[in-house]
Amino acid sequence: MILDELVHPIIQAPMAGGPSTVALAVAVSDAGGMGFLATGYGRVETMRAQIRELRAATERPFGVNVFVPGSARYDEVAVERYLRQLAPEERRYGSELGLPRDDDDDWAGFLSVLEQERPPVASFTFGCPSDEEIARLRAAGISAWVTVTDPAEAQLAQERGADAVIVQGLEAGGHRGGFRDEGDGEELTLLSLLRLTHSACDLPLIAAGGIADGASLAAVLVAGAVAAQIGTAFMLADEAATHPAHRERLRHAAPTAFTRAFSGRQARGIVNRFQSEHSALAPRAYPQIHYATSPLRASARDRGDADGFNLWAGQTHSLAPELPARDVVLMLATDARAALSRTTERFQR
Repeated sequence: MILDELVHPIIQAPMAGGPSTVALAVAVSDAGGMGFLATGYGRVETMRAQIRELRAATERPFGVNVFVPGSARYDEVAVERYLRQLAPEERRYGSELGLPRDDDDDWAGFLSVLEQERPPVASFTFGCPSDEEIARLRAAGISAWVTVTDPAEAQLAQERGADAVIVQGLEAGGHRGGFRDEGDGEELTLLSLLRLTHSACDLPLIAAGGIADGASLAAVLVAGAVAAQIGTAFMLADEAATHPAHRERLRHAAPTAFTRAFSGRQARGIVNRFQSEHSALAPRAYPQIHYATSPLRASARDRGDADGFNLWAGQTHSLAPELPARDVVLMLATDARAALSRTTERFQR
């Protein structure tokens, strides 16, 4: 199993929309963890070029994440009402709203590139590929991982032939990565989700959500995970392309909350003005809202206005170290070993 090749059970989470870079993935892989490319919102040929660049820069394992297209119905009237509410944002940022369109993000193209380029791992968010699609990837020598947010999703991923599941607790920053976005299910914290999934699924579990120091890494390993997928703790790394205004907010303790205001899909971010003013009316409509608000968010970033774009972050973002990615990996691993040692000593007294 490819996870056995890791020196440290640390996987850099794919963070679409900016923070993830080839340099970050290389640094994490070379430090003994596993770096990841994020292809969400990207282009097929960009993914191909990044895979080749990453493979040329490291001999260590790495992964590529792809969004699975959905077919969820949405309320067109609610979307129109929400876009009317955003009219003042157009004036504020001097930018018109984008077209609230739907598309499959060139799903077939991404799968084709994966088969051709054969990265060691492909992970999937927002859904589970079909059993035929997973079989094609495995035939190409690619390990297929699926992000889940409840035990039933993990069971489905296992039935379809996945090699591992990424178990995402509600503490995680960014988008909820599960199959459904109805908002009517029980939101499980990572520890509860790990234990429930462990009893329902035989696949290796990779823990995600609120893991920002060695003690939390040790905790999820004890709870049944074989590795941890860590995102927010790498957002202040030198190699991350996190926007400067976003970096500044990450450095300070601040509340996070779920919102659909930016993308139409539930995601956790540091609460800012836009999120506070628009979350209540934001409908469930992904990727329509994502494309509609994209020009506004781009203008806010250009101005360095952290109150106008999404500040994705996990609940423990204030613990994120401001270090090179290699040092983050080594610090997490060292502190986890120390935490496990202290725990073992308590049981030996």
